[in-house]
Formats: sequence, C-alpha cells, structure tokens
Amino acid sequence: MVHLSSKWISHLIAQPETGVGYQVASVLLHDGRRFNQVVINGGYITQIRGLDDVPFQEDDIREILVTHDKWDFNKERAANFRDQS
Repeated sequence: MVHLSSKWISHLIAQPETGVGYQVASVLLHDGRRFNQVVINGGYITQIRGLDDVPFQEDDIREILVTHDKWDFNKERAANFRDQS
C-alpha cells in the first residue's frame, strides 16, 4: 500500500470517483513503467490488478490518470484467497 501526499490528493479530488470512495487509475512512473487498473482508496494506492503488492513508491510516480477501468477487485481478491487456502 502506498500513501499519497497532498500533491496527488488534490489532483484526485478534482476527478470523479469510479465507485463510492475509490478511483481506478493508470499510474505512470518516471522510469517509463505504466500500471493499469490501480485502485486508489482514501488517499492510498491499495492494489493493482494482477499484482500482490504495489511495486513502487510515491516518489516514483510521474502521473496518475483516472480511467475508471473497473473490475470486481473484491471478488478477485476473495478468489485468490480461496486458491491460497
């Protein structure tokens, strides 16, 4: 999980929510990598589709683009939990 500073929070507040209390975005890093379907909730990057962890820190972020590319991340998380049991 990555906590976002007021720099990014101000940017995100100006964007519509994807769902109640969260946004789905693409995150572009300074090194050129791009992560799609990133969930941002309560000022935190909480998950990225297909990854177990967030592989970057806030200082690595060049741009956040709110895309609203939804997927049922709670259902996917529950399925992954069942598979690991």
